[in-house]
Amino acid sequence: MEDTPLMRELTRDHARRKKLEGLELERPETTRIITVANQKGGVGKTSTTVNLAAALSMGGLNVLVIDADPQGNTSTALSIDHHAEVASMYEVLVESSPLSDVVQAVPEMERLFCAPATINLSGAEIELVSLVARENRLRNAIRDHLEEREEQGLERLDYVLIDCPPSLGLLTVNALVAAREVLIPIQAEYYALEGLSLLLNNIELIRQHLNPELVVSTIMLTMYDARTRLAAQVAQDVRDHFPDQTLETSIPRSVRISEAPSYGQTVLTYDPSSSGALAYRAAAYELNTRPAP
Repeated sequence: MEDTPLMRELTRDHARRKKLEGLELERPETTRIITVANQKGGVGKTSTTVNLAAALSMGGLNVLVIDADPQGNTSTALSIDHHAEVASMYEVLVESSPLSDVVQAVPEMERLFCAPATINLSGAEIELVSLVARENRLRNAIRDHLEEREEQGLERLDYVLIDCPPSLGLLTVNALVAAREVLIPIQAEYYALEGLSLLLNNIELIRQHLNPELVVSTIMLTMYDARTRLAAQVAQDVRDHFPDQTLETSIPRSVRISEAPSYGQTVLTYDPSSSGALAYRAAAYELNTRPAP
C-alpha cells in the first residue's frame, strides 16, 4: 500500500475510531481547572476549548466552560445566547453575581455547561482596575460555585475550562489566577515558538506573586498539516523544548473545525467522523489519562 500523508491519516483515523468507540472517561479525583491561554491570536484557543470540553462531556464527564473573551466566540460555538442583555461573565467579574446566575446548559449535551461572555465584558478590563482583589474575582467565583453545587447535592464538576482573550490583560490574569493548570495551544507554523517565552514569563510572574500552584501542564499542537516538512519540524522543536507537556495527539488543519462554529456546533456534533473530531476526542482522552499536577 502506498505510504502517503493521506494514507497515513486515514489509517490513523481508523485506529482512533476503533479505540474511542463507546469510551467512558475516568473521573478525575477533584475538579481540574484549566485555563487555555496564548496571547497570540489565531492559534485555535477557542476551537480547542469548546471541542475538548465537548469531547470530555461526551466521555461522561461534567464540564463547565467559562468564556472570558469579550468576543464571545466560545459562547457562539456552543450555541449559547450571549447578546448584551444576557447575564454573563461581566456580571460575575464586575458585579460579583454568583456563577450559577449566568451558567447555561449547552443544548443537546447534557453534561456540558457554559458561562457566556457578552460585549459588556470588553469594558471589564478598565472597571476591574479599581476593584478590591481584582485578580482573584474569577477564582473566588469558581470556588463559590463548586461549593454551592456540593451543598445542593449536584454532581461534582470534573473540569472547568476557561477561554481567554488573546492578550495579557486583567481578564487573562483572572483566568490564570483561577486555574491550577494552563493548556497552551501552539500553531504548527514558523512563528509558533515566538511569543511563547513571553507567555511563559508572565505565567511565571503570576506563579510567584498570585498563584503558586499554577503549572503549564499541557501543550497542544493545532492546525497541523502533515504534508509539510515545516509542521513536522515545528512539532519536533516543541516536543524537544517541552517533552513532558506536549500531547502526542496533534490537531489537524481542518475545514470542518473552522465550519462548525458557524452552525453553533462543535466539530464533534457537526461532523463526528471527521479527522478533526477524532483528534479532539483522542486529545481529551490523553489529557484525562494524564495525572493532574
